[in-house]
Amino acid sequence: MEMDTSNELTIGPDFLRNLLFKMRAVSLGDEDTPRDARDNAQQGGHHITLAEEVGTDASREELVEEIDGMDVEHQQELVALMWVGRGDFGAEEWADALALAAERSDSPSSKYLLSHPMAADEIASGLEELGHDHILQDGSY
Repeated sequence: MEMDTSNELTIGPDFLRNLLFKMRAVSLGDEDTPRDARDNAQQGGHHITLAEEVGTDASREELVEEIDGMDVEHQQELVALMWVGRGDFGAEEWADALALAAERSDSPSSKYLLSHPMAADEIASGLEELGHDHILQDGSY
């Protein structure tokens, strides 16, 4: 039986898995605005420290640098995975998703991806649609 390689990814599986974990951590930190977080924490008896607020910003900055430091093709794969994961494209349209991501790659991918609070989950869903969901468990394709 021949293996279908049309949905092959070039992003390293361990790198992708770690990136998704970081994206989830940053998106969880972004759920509250600093003012809301401060209000919620003070009601619970915990006072948000500057280090906690800066920690989220620093993690986000690191994530931006990591995504922007990727090869352009890898950034396009991330965007295409998100689109497949949220249902804009089916697995059989992977080549079309990649082509559109390449067409629209004139702005930073990190800005686009991180503007979507569910990006990590949508990328994970895209991996599942393409038959690569095991990467989240074992870090391999």
